[in-house]
Parts: sequence; structure tokens; C-alpha cells
Amino acid sequence: MSYKYMRLLIMFDLPMNDNFEKKEYREFRHFLIENGFLMLQYSVYTRICTNQAMADNYIKKIENYIPTDGSIRGLIITEKQYEKMKIFLGKKSKQESIITDKKMIIF
Repeated sequence: MSYKYMRLLIMFDLPMNDNFEKKEYREFRHFLIENGFLMLQYSVYTRICTNQAMADNYIKKIENYIPTDGSIRGLIITEKQYEKMKIFLGKKSKQESIITDKKMIIF
């Protein structure tokens, strides 16, 4: 069985004007981290998915967990497209460099 690795990118802008909105922001961010998303940069998180069905499942999970206000966008791209991403300023984080579509990570 062959797998087509994909990346699910979640980008969000959530208001943090009062304590309720700050709580929703923290809970949403915590939800992403609990579900295996890694922070690519502020308000941009990514997760490797083994196929389209898995990516769709995570999108459904997110749809059931969205805050009351703000903007959240999701994008599914192939691993090859993700690898072609240009970094104009800065560099890959250590975590981003370690976690790839390789099945085994040796420390």
C-alpha cells in the first residue's frame, strides 16, 4: 500500500480583546497541538497526513471546535508542494527540520 503524504495547513486570526476571546484562542491553539499540529509560525500550524481521508477527518474535527469569532482557513497540499515552500526570511525551526514524512526519527 502506498501513501501520498499531505500537509494540512491551518491559518487563523482570532480576536483577543477580552478574557473570553483569549480563552477561546488558547483552547483552539491547545486543540491543534493536542492533535499533532506543529507551529510553522505564529497563527500558522501544519500537520502531516497520510492521505486525503485523514486530512478530511482533521478538517471535520476543526470544524467542530472553532471559536465563536475570528478567521480560520485550512489548506491541504501535497508533501512535494510543501517541500517547495520558499523561506524568504528566517530559517526552518529545529522541530520542522526533524519532523518530515520519514517514518522513523532517530535522535
